[in-house]
Amino acid sequence: MGKIGWTEILVLLAVVLIFFGAKRLPEIARSFGKSIQEFKKGFSEKDQNGPDKGSHNPPHNQ
Repeated sequence: MGKIGWTEILVLLAVVLIFFGAKRLPEIARSFGKSIQEFKKGFSEKDQNGPDKGSHNPPHNQ
């Protein structure tokens, strides 16, 4: 298994274009971009506030 080349990327984009259609691609790209932006925003806020002390739950031995 090697790296993904330009040919594979073009084939993938063609399949996505056929599957979703030209009208839906900008919508999908916009929502994907907003999702990444929110993820980065949440990640940077967590870094600024320090480690979240309440999220660590030790396992209970039964």
